[in-house]
Amino acid sequence: MTETWYFLDTHKQTPAYNMAVDECLLRWHSEGKIPPVLRFYEWLPAGLSVGYFQKTKNRIDLEAVEKHGFQLVRRLTGGRAVLHDEELTYSIIISEQHPRMPKSVKEAYLVLSQGLLEGYRNLGIAADFAIPEDKLKPTQSAVCFEEPSWYELVVDDKKAAGSAQTRMQGVILQHGSVPLSVNKDTLYDLFIYRNEKVKERARAAFDEKAISIDKAAGREVSLEETKEALKAGFQTGLDIELETFTLSKEQEQEIDDLMHSKYLSDEWNYSR
Repeated sequence: MTETWYFLDTHKQTPAYNMAVDECLLRWHSEGKIPPVLRFYEWLPAGLSVGYFQKTKNRIDLEAVEKHGFQLVRRLTGGRAVLHDEELTYSIIISEQHPRMPKSVKEAYLVLSQGLLEGYRNLGIAADFAIPEDKLKPTQSAVCFEEPSWYELVVDDKKAAGSAQTRMQGVILQHGSVPLSVNKDTLYDLFIYRNEKVKERARAAFDEKAISIDKAAGREVSLEETKEALKAGFQTGLDIELETFTLSKEQEQEIDDLMHSKYLSDEWNYSR
């Protein structure tokens, strides 16, 4: 029997709001108030999200972030920095005890990312899962899209979508970035390198490591087409039905309170 999940599209919101919604959804699901959730969202202004453990000092050029009009926010999930601009972000909230959820993080990625895979195929893109030949080695790069992790989406061996996962209060939160296009000049402006030569080498190599929806499809793909393809892909890939979910006034207030107390605070965003 096909399971029904909530579907929430919050459209364009601030970086702090976006992270507060994901955390509130996680808490509400943990408390049994809502079923599993698939959420789509966008960022206004564009945001640079950094991983839970990621250092910003001497790694992120905070002046450049401000110069471009972006806002930095720290995620609950690990991993490296992602520029959320000209892209669609998804999040999935589901209990660790769900019968379809494997115990290991790696295997849970494989299950949950099946929806992404089907979504890309709906767009006519021949995507597949990354299966690194060797154990992933630590890297000094602060840029998320420079290499795929286990079971992240790749097209022609290039990273096509970046995802991260955490488990809190008995709930899995997986969220990720689906870039429609990438301005690599702007992207690399946001990071600090030993010198300009090293930065230029990294920038020049980016096209061999990552690929956007537009480049993978060989055409311009609209945000709405991407949403439709991915929504259908998640329903197929996860064998679920999606029911539109609207936030109540009380839920919006909880999100606003968390946004101001946590995700707009310098202590949360920069104290790592």
